[in-house]
Amino acid sequence: MPRWRSRLFLSLSACLPLPGLVAQDSDGRPPNVVFLLVDDLGWADVSPNNPGTFYDTPNIARLAAEGMNLTQAYAACPVCSPTRASLMTGQNPARLDTTQYFGGTQPEGAKKRPNWKRPLYPAPYLNRLPAEARTVTEALGDQGFTNWFGGKWHLGDVGSWPEDHGFDINVGGHRAGHPPKGYFAPWGFPNLSDDPDGTYLTTRLTEEAVSFLDGRAGAAEPFLLYLAYYQVHTPLQGRPDLVAKYEAKKAAMQIDEPIFGMEHQNRVRLVQEHAVYAAMVEAMDESVGRILEALDRNDLADDTIVVFFSDNGGLSTSEGLPTSNLPLRAGKGWMYEGGIREPCIVRWPGRVAAGSTSDFPIQSVDFYPTLCEVTGADAGDDRVLDGVSLVGLLTGQGAPDRDTLYWHYPHYSNQGGGPAGAIRVGDHKLIEDFETGGVELYDVVADLGEQRDLAAEQPELAARLHDQLRSWRAGIGARMPTRVPGR
Repeated sequence: MPRWRSRLFLSLSACLPLPGLVAQDSDGRPPNVVFLLVDDLGWADVSPNNPGTFYDTPNIARLAAEGMNLTQAYAACPVCSPTRASLMTGQNPARLDTTQYFGGTQPEGAKKRPNWKRPLYPAPYLNRLPAEARTVTEALGDQGFTNWFGGKWHLGDVGSWPEDHGFDINVGGHRAGHPPKGYFAPWGFPNLSDDPDGTYLTTRLTEEAVSFLDGRAGAAEPFLLYLAYYQVHTPLQGRPDLVAKYEAKKAAMQIDEPIFGMEHQNRVRLVQEHAVYAAMVEAMDESVGRILEALDRNDLADDTIVVFFSDNGGLSTSEGLPTSNLPLRAGKGWMYEGGIREPCIVRWPGRVAAGSTSDFPIQSVDFYPTLCEVTGADAGDDRVLDGVSLVGLLTGQGAPDRDTLYWHYPHYSNQGGGPAGAIRVGDHKLIEDFETGGVELYDVVADLGEQRDLAAEQPELAARLHDQLRSWRAGIGARMPTRVPGR
């Protein structure tokens, strides 16, 4: 029996059994949904996972105390757009051909670059959320939900914005993966008016979200509020008051270990002490607190499921390398745990036991079927879902019957990671390097930091998982990189 399954039983057996799935309240109305998606937030950036974190996250800690902390939650990809597509559709990015961040290098572009020194050309990918893909917002819209979007979209250009995929309201969501002109107004959004110079973007987006919630008090129809923070993505810009706070905190620290190390050929941060990044994390946490307060103030909290998640791991090996993901290895853009394991908390009063935890491995593809079941929405029987509903897990009724997760990233990341695939079965994760064909095998429960490669010690297990990964790719038609002639 995998060790996670026994620990899951122990953590949930202490919870009172919660009778049956309740997709609707006593008045027949499904619960509201608030989905808070943070950009580039690392698993170790929040206190429920890392009590010694440099960053103050009291509101995220409150959310965990009132809900379930899912400690082995994964993004479907180590970069943003693919994971965001998986959240919307319940399908793996490899099935959708949305495997790279939108705007990343296509093979045609690589072939035209005389300075392309890599041994592989990246695989082609679709740079928009497919119009034919049914989204969770379309499913909830069919249930009478009002769907609000705010923040970072990064799932396509004009014609593939939030309003083209089931959202009724779109505040600031467009093609870009970061604020066009930075976090301080004027921001330069095509669909968000500028505030007075110097206004912080997260403050404005939070005010828009709170205004929406204030308008939902007493409303008959349910709602989805999907706040996709641009925070904590680059550019690294924090509010001056919070930067000053963390500069003082850093000055008071006694750091005895090295600040930086090496991950392959890349420098990697080993210590959390970046004051600007810390300020960005706390500003996001303050926003979470304001959202929770608005739910309380409008008597919406008991009728709302809140999900908190990140789209990929913390940025640790490039672009300022502002955070450390330790004890996880590497970060954004890598197939190691630091690149794909995410903070994840779900609060659902009366359904999810307060202060509970689960170490059952889940993935971003699971939120689509979960939210459809929670709300009674039709997930669509005519399409393949790669995710499974987590309702039984969340309500203490039992974990899904699944022990395998897959990843496919046939590209070079901006953070140093290369084309790779991965599979996790039980406690073991195998990573395949597409450049060399070599594999690494880790027990990610016993060896959270992925320091002991077991591929040579357990060749039969490595071969079996490798075969399973390749069969999965073939079965869904995953696109692969191609060899540069002569390399």
